[in-house]
Amino acid sequence: VDYSMALDEAMQAAETVIPVTADVTQILQDLTDDGKSILFEGAQGTFLDIDHGTYPYVTSSNTVAAAASSGTGVGPRNLDYVLGIVKAYTTRVGAGPFPTELFDDMGEHLGRVGAEFGATTGRPRRCGWFDAVALHRSIINSSVSGLCVTKLDVLDGLETVRICVAYELDGERISGLPLLIDRFADCKPVYEDMRGWTESTVGVTSYTELPKNAQIYLQRIEELVGIPVDIISTGPGREQTIIKRHPFE
Repeated sequence: VDYSMALDEAMQAAETVIPVTADVTQILQDLTDDGKSILFEGAQGTFLDIDHGTYPYVTSSNTVAAAASSGTGVGPRNLDYVLGIVKAYTTRVGAGPFPTELFDDMGEHLGRVGAEFGATTGRPRRCGWFDAVALHRSIINSSVSGLCVTKLDVLDGLETVRICVAYELDGERISGLPLLIDRFADCKPVYEDMRGWTESTVGVTSYTELPKNAQIYLQRIEELVGIPVDIISTGPGREQTIIKRHPFE
């Protein structure tokens, strides 16, 4: 490595970086003191978290909500609402345990209709039925206040929709994750079957206009995980959203 060249590149980069360098923690605290609403957005799912995920099939950082506090310096008590984002079915990119993964035509259907390809790698995502057990652990990890259920429209037209309500491990039914994460791959899903809906939910913006069975599906998710569904996505467009409870209100 040529020292002079490396130094020149660093100095050039500094000219761009220095003007936008600031005490972010203090800026955010000032906004908080002024009563402003602040939104932190995390990336990747709970089970990719370096500490709480399905190691070694994880990313290199923390993905749970607490990372917003440790990453910005904002005190954890200032995080007064956590919105958990979850699809109406379950997906995963790459290797790792996935109890509800589907290897049949239904798995292919969810991937095709849901356009399930990794945002960075372009790899097809693995698809499966909704896993309420895994979601409940995610809610615990991040103190989730309410849910945003996305891609509800992908389930349109299905005669039956399934929710994993427990696991079976070594012949026993368990309601949570196994103590040893390497046993997660040995868990078999215990399903609750629900009636699907033939009506289209695409673009619906009012909860009462959703098909009755879609409402029942969402209500069952609420019952299983113990928190409300506050937002529902019915299509890829920003306007294709049902807001039952606004996070900033």
